[in-house]
Amino acid sequence: MSLTFYSAPMSTASITEAVLAELGTPHDRINLDLSAGDAKQPDYLKINPNGRVPAIVHDGTAIWESSAITMYLGEVFGVDAKLYPAPSPQRGEAMKWIAWANVTLAEAANRLFQSLPPEQQGDPATNADEKVTSEQKSAVAMEKAKSDIADCLSILNGGLEGRSFLLTEYSLVDTHLQGIVGWMGMMDVDLKPFANVTGWLQRCYERPAIAKLMAG
Repeated sequence: MSLTFYSAPMSTASITEAVLAELGTPHDRINLDLSAGDAKQPDYLKINPNGRVPAIVHDGTAIWESSAITMYLGEVFGVDAKLYPAPSPQRGEAMKWIAWANVTLAEAANRLFQSLPPEQQGDPATNADEKVTSEQKSAVAMEKAKSDIADCLSILNGGLEGRSFLLTEYSLVDTHLQGIVGWMGMMDVDLKPFANVTGWLQRCYERPAIAKLMAG
């Protein structure tokens, strides 16, 4: 078995990094310098033609998109580790949350990120390829993004009602979502009105694998 993980600092590859850490799956890691154009080199474009991270190559097969990677790693390695459901309606619930995290939640969070001034966006290398229009930088765009994020957080808060984690017990679903929600917190999104979310996020951060990553 060979597994290679293509990553870059301060990117959505941090989600895959956390998933691999939780699973404890042996792998080789290749860090790309996005500002130097590593993700646009021909050899990497054969792996991910989108020219983005994360990507993995497992036994010769390339898989990209963080949501697909989380679900794949969950199916292959996570069931026996009790971190991902076996085929069942609960598997469908897991897939629902992971897909929603990328399609709906992260889309709104990315619009907020794009509306921020450059000095609030952190490492510019992670966003080197993005072309941002003046409309995306407007105050109207920022407020719309914040409103949509609040709606998403309300949905997540409801999903956590009466539960410590999204599938009751901790799973890779929580690993995946905590990366996105944590990123929103770094953009000064106010999580306090969503008590279930803040409690859940703290429990995720207390996971040994996540705590180790956060400590650097």
